[in-house]
Amino acid sequence: MNTKLFLSAILKFALGVVLIGALLFLPAGTITYPQGWLLMGILFIPMFLAGLVMMAKNPALLQSRLNAREKQREQSLVVKLSGLMFLVGFILAGLSYRFGWWMLPRWVSILGAVLFLLSYALYAEVLRENTWLSRTIEVQEGQQVVSTGLYGIVRHPMYMATLVLFLSMPLVLGSALSFVVFLAYPAIIVKRLLNEEEVLSRELPGYTEYMHKVKWHLIPFIW
Repeated sequence: MNTKLFLSAILKFALGVVLIGALLFLPAGTITYPQGWLLMGILFIPMFLAGLVMMAKNPALLQSRLNAREKQREQSLVVKLSGLMFLVGFILAGLSYRFGWWMLPRWVSILGAVLFLLSYALYAEVLRENTWLSRTIEVQEGQQVVSTGLYGIVRHPMYMATLVLFLSMPLVLGSALSFVVFLAYPAIIVKRLLNEEEVLSRELPGYTEYMHKVKWHLIPFIW
């Protein structure tokens, strides 16, 4: 076992739990925010299990997923806007629970949780299909174009999964105001994937041909 990688993964996981918990429960003014605990559970339990699987079977993939430092300058604004979206969205969800601002029915939270877990499963399948996936836009040594499976349907199945994943979060939290904030994510991800296509078509052999073969960027039959 790579002890350094293991400790790094555990530390980032723990920091994530503390940060998301603080953003949800401090504005809520209580730890008895059931929708908050529901999101924490469906977010971090599968994340922990997936981390253990990657640690055992593909530590290189885990290492690439932990690396969040972008090398492309064009992505700095995307990263900042995404961080701001999560910050405002989670705080608003906590405040909405605290003061009763446009809280959604409980069944919406359950539906959101189902959508979240389905998109998590889709995300896991993307990771299985493409072992070169990284959190940053880069071309790795020996990387090849993946054009089978989900990649034969859309060019960016990972972003397709995160689109459902992130839009379902405010539904799980039961906050209409938070959902409005998270509606910024489609615009953010479109900017990111267009820049990614530009980088890959320039630096990854065969990617231009792949773009001609697979028409849809993000959502089949729509765009």
